Amino acid sequence: MHFLDQAKIFIRSGAGGPGAVSFRREKYVEYGGPDGGSGGKGGDIVFEAVAGLNTLIDFRYTQHFKAQRGKGGAGKNRFGAGGDDLVIQVPVGTQVLDDDRETVLLDLTEPGARVVLLRGGDGGRGNATFKSSTNRAPRQSGPGWPGEELWVWLRLKLLADVGLVGLPNAGKSTFINQISNAGAKVGAYAFTTTRPQLGVVRHRNREFVLADIPGLIAGAAQGAGIGDRFLGHIERCRVLLHLIDIHGTDPAQAMHVVADELALYGAGLADKPRLIVLNKIDLVDAELVRAFSAELIAAGADRVFPVSGATGAGMDALLDAALDHLPAATATERPAGEIEDDAARLPWSPM
Repeated sequence: MHFLDQAKIFIRSGAGGPGAVSFRREKYVEYGGPDGGSGGKGGDIVFEAVAGLNTLIDFRYTQHFKAQRGKGGAGKNRFGAGGDDLVIQVPVGTQVLDDDRETVLLDLTEPGARVVLLRGGDGGRGNATFKSSTNRAPRQSGPGWPGEELWVWLRLKLLADVGLVGLPNAGKSTFINQISNAGAKVGAYAFTTTRPQLGVVRHRNREFVLADIPGLIAGAAQGAGIGDRFLGHIERCRVLLHLIDIHGTDPAQAMHVVADELALYGAGLADKPRLIVLNKIDLVDAELVRAFSAELIAAGADRVFPVSGATGAGMDALLDAALDHLPAATATERPAGEIEDDAARLPWSPM
């Protein structure tokens, strides 16, 4: 499945049907007169958040959405049928933005949420509705109100409890594969991860969703690299895990680079709780681990969690700290079979 997290589409609600001009003329039936019915209402444009969808790829190929217009009225006071609403199904976490890409029109964060964005036009009045004591035989009718139209942007922001950030080659893919079922691609080169990955983590009979985004580099908030585009996917995370490669050139500088990019991006990312994770400790000795941990604390870290994404060492303490930032209602106790079923429905799992 291809991943697409933004798309531009055109939407138009249905126009109302025209009213009818008709007069009752039946032999041997007295009291004839106007009997033209009114037109039907046009269909609405409705957005619905569906839990089973995980990408906006369908909107790359279908970009115009138009609701059905209302039917016209008819004689014998027959009203026109209303047009069918057009329901546009999007993944949970999708935002609908105006054409300027700044104004958020809808934010669909709950599964099953349905919101009418464009209302269909009302039907036109039939001539029967114009009858009065001074206008016994009206010959006018309403044409029906036009629908509304709009170009909008769809932007998908993943709904995850914990976000994973770091420089390229910090070992994030190996890390997420170690503690979850993500099946992320691992490679010994920068930007192995080119799209967000999700995984379900089970720890101490609780579970939460972990999101991994492509690596950040200096200048990412201004568009350098590819990670800046995906920073929006961690805006809704409750806590961030900041992975630092202990085998890198300068772990303290790596910590500051990512912290600066989160602050420059905005959206409250710099204010989120951030756990500093010193990764790849299996490649060095214990003395160097202690030295780099002390250096990171001196550089501003409150606490450092030495771990190995390859062997799983140190994961329990880190996951315990992550759970401390999640409400009990977020990470609930469930049978392992149900969690495996959920994992199969996560987006972008390996084919």
